[in-house]
Amino acid sequence: MVKEGWKGWDEYAPFYDWENARTLGRRDVPFWTSVARRAGGRVLELGCGTGRVSGPLAKAGVDLVGIDRSAAMLDRANGARYLMVRGDIRSLPFRAHSFALVIAPYGVLQSLTRAGDLRAALASAARVLQRGGTFGVDLVPDVPNWKQYENKVQLTGRLGTSHLTLVESVRQDRRRRLTMFDQRFIERRGSHVVEHRFALTFRTLTVPAMSRQIERAGFAIDAVLGDYGGRPWDARADVWILLARKR
Repeated sequence: MVKEGWKGWDEYAPFYDWENARTLGRRDVPFWTSVARRAGGRVLELGCGTGRVSGPLAKAGVDLVGIDRSAAMLDRANGARYLMVRGDIRSLPFRAHSFALVIAPYGVLQSLTRAGDLRAALASAARVLQRGGTFGVDLVPDVPNWKQYENKVQLTGRLGTSHLTLVESVRQDRRRRLTMFDQRFIERRGSHVVEHRFALTFRTLTVPAMSRQIERAGFAIDAVLGDYGGRPWDARADVWILLARKR
């Protein structure tokens, strides 16, 4: 049984921004800001979560809507200057042709663990995009080839008045291209220790395979990039970005 990719994200919500500030940071935000400003209309972010990307875009003047399935993640977007909707990216609750740009930053589509889920999300994105509108996808690269390991201390640091440690295990199902991250966030405040356990599952297609899926959903691929500065993609790229236009 393949685990639903949305499971675990409510539990991850208190730690998502803390972890990403120490890994990705906001390296992708200027890129998506530039793409959004060129869109010439309303923007939809799939899997907006805590507002790590959508918050800065809204502050930059982008007319933005964010959608996420996790209420706990959305609750973290305090003081948001944009419309947040709780919903499923496989069945977007918006009118057809209502957005000039749809973006799926930092591996959002990789949380769709079944092939049918991805097809549904791509079809839904195509439906809500205007003809000629842009669909932008950012993937975490080469996840199926990551090494498996158990109980590895990945990060430590302060979170408010607590000291936090991330202990992680990685398991692979290479046949199905699934990667499972078993997460343990150990929170210490003085002598009080609380351990938070959950798992996240991702399905990662290659860039050519994802490109074919996007094209079958009614898009033409305009660019495949290997970094946030616009360098063309190759097999060694640190980032996998696809920009497509709705036919």
